[in-house]
Amino acid sequence: MDDHALLLAIAGKDREAYAEFFRRFAPRIKGFLAQSLSHNRADEITQEVLLRVWRNAPSYDPARAAPSTWVFAIARNARIDSLRRTARAAPEPDDPVWVPAAAEAPDTAAERKAASERLHTALAQLPEDQRVVLEHAYLKGETLSQISETLQIPLGTVKSRVRLAIQRLRGSVKPS
Repeated sequence: MDDHALLLAIAGKDREAYAEFFRRFAPRIKGFLAQSLSHNRADEITQEVLLRVWRNAPSYDPARAAPSTWVFAIARNARIDSLRRTARAAPEPDDPVWVPAAAEAPDTAAERKAASERLHTALAQLPEDQRVVLEHAYLKGETLSQISETLQIPLGTVKSRVRLAIQRLRGSVKPS
């Protein structure tokens, strides 16, 4: 019996035809689904697809599609439905992403503010050539080679200025 005849028999609720259809199509459907789903999920969706075939066989129209095209369209739609359900699964309330961050202790905030002020003061006190190189490196995100080209100074000079500036900042920013 060909696939078309099997679907017509399934439309008439012929269980033997459905068993034959199952033997022919279940492995192919599972293989198709396993390309984008886990094997366990592919098994579940395969069962769902075969159930849909049983229920919807009377709506199969041979003039519109071949039996395998119709079945794999059902499988594709079931796969999409499964992926959508997975994508919008409810978030776990215990997930750290959803737990509000603890408020920063006042003394920690004050320490952070004091360190920030020390850094700004230290940056302002750097020699201009060192400050400019640091601004290009850390604020503009340029590489040392790019800084060398932009400022038209040798790469070795850029490296020296960055190193000296960082050393001065470390000494200046340490808490008193």
